[in-house]
Amino acid sequence: MPGIFRFVVGLAGLLCLGAPVRAATIAELYQAQTIVTGTGDVNRQIGFKDCLDKVLIKVSGDQRLTQKPEMLALREKAPDFVQSFRYHDRLEGIPIHDEQGTHDRPHDLTCLYKPAVVDRLLAQLGSRPWPGERPAIAVFMTAEQGARHFLLTQDEQSGDAMRESFANAAGPLLMPVTFPKAGQLGGLDEKALSGADIAKLDRLAKKAGAARALAGSIVWSDKELGWIADWRLADRGKTYRWQVRGVSFDEAFRVAMRGAAQILSGHGQP
Repeated sequence: MPGIFRFVVGLAGLLCLGAPVRAATIAELYQAQTIVTGTGDVNRQIGFKDCLDKVLIKVSGDQRLTQKPEMLALREKAPDFVQSFRYHDRLEGIPIHDEQGTHDRPHDLTCLYKPAVVDRLLAQLGSRPWPGERPAIAVFMTAEQGARHFLLTQDEQSGDAMRESFANAAGPLLMPVTFPKAGQLGGLDEKALSGADIAKLDRLAKKAGAARALAGSIVWSDKELGWIADWRLADRGKTYRWQVRGVSFDEAFRVAMRGAAQILSGHGQP
């Protein structure tokens, strides 16, 4: 069932425009987190592989790394690259059920890496770290599901779940994501936003305290059994466009943020 209109609270403090942007610390940059079942070795090995993918993408911004054939061999050695790791029980404080042991409770597995190790792996893959501050992205987006449609502004109540989902997609990349208030759209309505020049949206984003504008639309498709999402972002004098079809809006926003990271880190077309 499409989740566009489910209600989520507590986002105002996370998603306000104008929040200060700081450079990520080394500790934040060179770590990754995934969810595993229990703390046993078998699932830990799976988690190590996922964390390796995530830390390489986070440090470089290059979303294509995980598709390279060289990654197959590196994943098999994933435990060798981990400096240390820790667990957090996602059901902490909730009693174990009668037939449930700690072996099947979900845990956050956090892996920490030495920068030199990750940088060396990136070099082997023909990539490099993405230094400096991660720019704050202002999202200018329209959403349409049948007769229901809206602009995803900071004050649009129908977009609570989507704003949270965007924040979740941006978090692993350490890229702050923000949303304009309705009064910060420069008079643009849904139709005008779809055709708005990206340079104008960049100016609106900067006036609102962000660095760049990410423009897009998502439309629910019964035929695709999911959302069709189109994205635009400008960098170094070029406007990039990319699309994903037949996905959840969570995945649509992950595609949006991964694409933005790839572009802004200098790795080209998503």
